[in-house]
Amino acid sequence: MGFLLTEEMVLDDIINTCKRYFGFKVLEAIPIKRGWLNLKWKITTDSSVFLIKQYNKERYKLYNHEKLLVAFSQQMQLHKKGFPCPKLYSYEGQFLFESDKGELFIVMEYCDGAVVPPGKLDIHQMHDLGRITGEMHHLLNDNTLRVKRSPEFIPPSRQERLTHWKSAWNHANDADKPYLLPILETQYRVTETINLEDFNLNETGWAHRDLWVDNLLFKEKKVSAFLDFDRLNYDYPQLDVARAVISGALHENDFDVSLVLAFIEGYSEKRICEKGFLISSLKMLWFMESTWWINSSMDHHSGPPERFAKEMIWLSENQKELKCMLGDL
Repeated sequence: MGFLLTEEMVLDDIINTCKRYFGFKVLEAIPIKRGWLNLKWKITTDSSVFLIKQYNKERYKLYNHEKLLVAFSQQMQLHKKGFPCPKLYSYEGQFLFESDKGELFIVMEYCDGAVVPPGKLDIHQMHDLGRITGEMHHLLNDNTLRVKRSPEFIPPSRQERLTHWKSAWNHANDADKPYLLPILETQYRVTETINLEDFNLNETGWAHRDLWVDNLLFKEKKVSAFLDFDRLNYDYPQLDVARAVISGALHENDFDVSLVLAFIEGYSEKRICEKGFLISSLKMLWFMESTWWINSSMDHHSGPPERFAKEMIWLSENQKELKCMLGDL
């Protein structure tokens, strides 16, 4: 059995590598308790303040190494163009480092700002979030990085998804969880109404792909930084819009349309939103993410997964009402 390093030992190992590469002296290291498995620290040095992010070995198996390097490159291109995101520090052209004891990590600029809880953004913050999201999509898709690839999300057929929900229902039933069955039945019924042609599947492009409030920093009414570009990839930018909107505007079961309108108004300053754009985007987000968070084990969710499951349940229960709520958006 391998020896398990403590967080302090991991940090010491990483700092030793940083000293060798960057030559700074660490004055203070404060753990940042956000995210899943990966460790983060705010590092105050004799030259500046940095954020170090360590990649948990088990979680790293979920990443594609080459895609992660492309994401780092795209983040740096955004930063160089003045976009509010952390600068990544490199050594001999590399952003991803390996410590003496095999820990993978990155070093980036520390960004000031506050994280706002889901559903708690105000109208000014939502407007600015929309504007900055539009700016990001504009910059990422200016054709400087041409690709010939399929989007990351390939929607399954309706029949495949119906089979999935039937299996999930059976699993919950076998596990004697009758309280989950109505939720799973709703997913099945809504799937029956889905027509993939209603999704704007031709609108592909580079996208953040993890745009929810935990990955945003605000200073009063403005966005101060977009964070965590690890999942950035070629996909559907509209899914960023849907994720940001549902994360910022849904509190409990109250979907604040005034916040939605503020976001779209800001986004429209940079990107054209055609009629029905947002409704289609929200339905597509549900079609993609519902199977991630709604399952026979969802009663054990906590933290972000619990929040995401609630968002997906709300979307499944309100698909017909979206048109009444949002009109032509």
